[in-house]
Amino acid sequence: PPRIHRLDESVVNRIAAGEVIQRPVSAVKELVENSLDASSTSISVLVKDGGLKLIQVSDDGHGIRYEDLPILCERHTTSKLSKYEDLQSIKSMGFRGEALASMTYVGHVTVTTITRGQLHGYRVSYRDGVMENEPKACAAVKGTQIVIENLFYNMIARRKTLQNSADDYTKIVDLLSRFAIHHIDVSFSCRKHGAARADVHSVATPSRLNAIRSVYGLLVAQNLIKIEASDNDPSSSVFEMDGFISNSNYVAKKTTMVLFINDRLVECTALKRALEVVYVATLPKASKPFIYMSITLPPEHVDVNVHPTKREVSLLNQEVIVEKMQSVVESVLRNSNESRTFQEQ
Repeated sequence: PPRIHRLDESVVNRIAAGEVIQRPVSAVKELVENSLDASSTSISVLVKDGGLKLIQVSDDGHGIRYEDLPILCERHTTSKLSKYEDLQSIKSMGFRGEALASMTYVGHVTVTTITRGQLHGYRVSYRDGVMENEPKACAAVKGTQIVIENLFYNMIARRKTLQNSADDYTKIVDLLSRFAIHHIDVSFSCRKHGAARADVHSVATPSRLNAIRSVYGLLVAQNLIKIEASDNDPSSSVFEMDGFISNSNYVAKKTTMVLFINDRLVECTALKRALEVVYVATLPKASKPFIYMSITLPPEHVDVNVHPTKREVSLLNQEVIVEKMQSVVESVLRNSNESRTFQEQ
């Protein structure tokens, strides 16, 4: 039989990195979530060649301490938790300490950061999880700027499959649009390198509907119905949900479902299917809905550690919760169904 040998550390790290950073948009998501964890009020993203040439994420958060820079991009270094039990009550978006490390194994990462009260910032480059040089003092504006260049330069097959698809920039714009309508106290911007105007440009606003209008446009915003639901029955399910769903006048070819659970942007296929079923059954035309939902649950009822990119979470009593949401949406839709407006051609 073939001999079993221990894989080289660099091979292990690169394989793991390919799971966490699946495409440019996953790198942007991790960086934006780090910026949100750093209590930023403004986050801007710059992208070149769909993210393969360059991704730059700048924020005005609390920055990174000088003494933490040496281990910043090592695997499993994090400021979010210290023992496994902390996972049960975690409120921050990141926790594994793999995102930044993964980026350094598949791209060239440069970090510029300044913390409050410092006279100057520091700039440092990383490769394969370690600093390439000592941090250099430099001029910096409040917060952190992370630049990733030549993503997947050492993963030829991945790079080829991504080069043929021009849709990664659209995915990044879509991602930031979702963040912008949930985190309404943060300004977001996203633009292509060399473009004069941003494709996402949202400013902090007290009204969620305003945020949806500025990001998704007037046509979406004027056809939305506010929706709320909650349950406080420890035996079945405990949750609070508020959001907006499209009414019978809204027409679209595909479903837009923006779902946040405990402030994390996630996907829940079961919930999405259940709501699509309601729309098909309630509305005469098979138009796809626009749905924004923010669900708050006790942290110990959510398992955030099910997917390497944290895209999915699993919930306690998921069926019960999905069923309750489904019935709330159905009753709201049935009541709104009386008033339809038709435009003449």
